[in-house]
Amino acid sequence: MPSRLSFPCDMAALRQLCRDLPPPDMGADAAITGHDSQLTKPPGSLGRLEELARWAGQWQHTDRPRTERVDIIVFAGNHGVTAQGVTPWPVDVTRQMVANFRNGGAAINQIARVSGACLHVVEVEDLRPTADMTHAPAMDEATFLRALAAGMRAVRPDTDLLCLGEMGIGNTTPAAALCAALFGGGGAKWAGRGTGLDDAGVRHKAAVIDRALHHHGMYLTDPLAIARCLGGHELAAIMGAVIAARYGNIPVLLDGFICTAAASPLALLHPHGLAHTRLSHCSAEGGHAHLAAALGLSPLLELGLRLGEGSGAGLAIPLVRSAIACLCGMATFAQARVSEKA
Repeated sequence: MPSRLSFPCDMAALRQLCRDLPPPDMGADAAITGHDSQLTKPPGSLGRLEELARWAGQWQHTDRPRTERVDIIVFAGNHGVTAQGVTPWPVDVTRQMVANFRNGGAAINQIARVSGACLHVVEVEDLRPTADMTHAPAMDEATFLRALAAGMRAVRPDTDLLCLGEMGIGNTTPAAALCAALFGGGGAKWAGRGTGLDDAGVRHKAAVIDRALHHHGMYLTDPLAIARCLGGHELAAIMGAVIAARYGNIPVLLDGFICTAAASPLALLHPHGLAHTRLSHCSAEGGHAHLAAALGLSPLLELGLRLGEGSGAGLAIPLVRSAIACLCGMATFAQARVSEKA
């Protein structure tokens, strides 16, 4: 965790932390823009790579951004709402997949290796399930703050680029509930197939989400209360990591639907709450395109992924590396003795 950031002791302190998020370094942005204009290419010819380089520099507070230390953190958690039959998979799979991550056998292990990133796996709340959100808040305030602090603690202060992912059987249901509460539309708009539901399963999932929304109706005007009542341990940890990265001058690549949903309360607590993040890809999970549009996030990749684990974020690492390499490694017109446009 960045040294200048302390764990919030209560919800009021967390709310203040979210409202006081530090801004980007626009001096670094101006320097990058000026340098980019001298490089041996037509202006704008590298498209979004040019924007990625500026983004990295803004949040690293330097006109020479770097990607020497890239971390992928996968937060794992379990959910009481699985008792409502929202997934065909047993909850034991969460712990089994965590073991698979640690043994190097998952997709994200291969992607991290190819992308040159360091993979960390965090079992939030020792994989104890949340309460069933259709009957009670998923987390009480103490548990929510503890899970959020686990995410903050997981962020290393020397990280250049942070990629976030998750693992949790049934967690598309709390993610969809979060989105419905934050942006409207009800369960039918946000419920997707998750890890293999058929049409009847998706309809049942939507009904479960609507029951949860009805049960917690009095809290649905407050983004933090929504995250606590409808979210999950690993979702709270992702939000904590996004906050810690902001205070630590670390740009963030978000993964799929669950990861984006977990971070989305920040967009309602601060007008630029997710400015230090980029959306790595748009998941095939039904609600992700709706969520990206609601947040104004444009995905870097469109690959039809719906795995989670940070897989899309890991695949986007080479794009950021390439953007920074072009900024810092290309010759200027003067250096290369190439004539500029008249």
